[in-house]
Amino acid sequence: MSNMRVEVRVKPGSKKGPLVQPSLTDELLVYVREPAVEGRANTAVIKLLASYYDVPKSCVVIVHGQKSRVKVVSIAESAPKMPTKRQPAKLIP
Repeated sequence: MSNMRVEVRVKPGSKKGPLVQPSLTDELLVYVREPAVEGRANTAVIKLLASYYDVPKSCVVIVHGQKSRVKVVSIAESAPKMPTKRQPAKLIP
């Protein structure tokens, strides 16, 4: 499983959001409607980036910048999904 690190500039309380835009400086601009109060914007950023990269929310982690608008986010590849139903055991005669 490999990780990708992405630099993100967050725009909390934005009327544009939720939106992810690539910028000219190799970072992502992430617009979220939630204010930067009690970690609500960070939670919204994690949810939005998980949707953008099509991975579970548990694969997105803020590495640096918990209290900053510029963050470094680690995005892990999602693990292969396990089958939800158990297959019955085959009996060998």
